[in-house]
Amino acid sequence: MAGPPLRKPVFIKVADLRPGTSGHNLVVNVVSTKVVLQRSRPDGNQVRQVRIAESIVGDETGVIVFTARNDQVDKMKEGETIKLRNAKIDMFKGSMRLAVDKWGLVEEAEPATFVVKEDNNLSLVEYELVNVIDE
Repeated sequence: MAGPPLRKPVFIKVADLRPGTSGHNLVVNVVSTKVVLQRSRPDGNQVRQVRIAESIVGDETGVIVFTARNDQVDKMKEGETIKLRNAKIDMFKGSMRLAVDKWGLVEEAEPATFVVKEDNNLSLVEYELVNVIDE
């Protein structure tokens, strides 16, 4: 007996991202990348490289900061089109950052035909963490 049919991944736009959400699939262009951390740390008998880069990525609806880790950093080249699968929103100092952990995938994609809307940077929007109290 066959399992349920595999659902095609639903791709959303950058402007649809919200704080505290995950499981996003997006196709974005890399606008810029800068490595913010690069260091080696001993791990048993070998030395592990730890690399973190912050990339501005976006589509025709807006841009957001994507935090790339280790092998992901190599794919975040300026001008490349990237497919992000199962991405999540992390909050950093009240602003949204997009990230892909070990349950997701960062892969190269066909060059995008859209023009990135760079004047709508979702990572520049500050969110105040509000505690909702149920009465």
